[in-house]
Amino acid sequence: MKVIQICIAMSKLPDDKFSNIIRQIIEKSLFTERQIEIILKRKNLADSQFTISKGAFYRQVNQSREKLIALCYSWILLRSLGVLSIDDMDVINRLSEQISVIKSSDVFPEREQEVMNVIQMLLDRTCKL
Repeated sequence: MKVIQICIAMSKLPDDKFSNIIRQIIEKSLFTERQIEIILKRKNLADSQFTISKGAFYRQVNQSREKLIALCYSWILLRSLGVLSIDDMDVINRLSEQISVIKSSDVFPEREQEVMNVIQMLLDRTCKL
């Protein structure tokens, strides 16, 4: 019984920086979890502490910046060539807004998969070639 109580207490520890949904989105993105942490820290959106050397930290800052710039150029390119329409961008923006609302709320694990399935379905439809 005591082991169960310890396991329950450990599961409530705030050691995870991201919800499961955000973590799944990061896994499918161009960025690593560490790079997202660095971007949030540099934008003053999170207060993360890093246990890496200063040199490694600034290398990751540069990698994150380069990926972010490349992402923006890609977005501009695909939009200007008509690959992504205004409607596509609206869908992605609405998805982003909805995820920002639920990112820190408690979502049942079975609902997390439903959310990810909806995101995947909409992105599959939007990115169909």
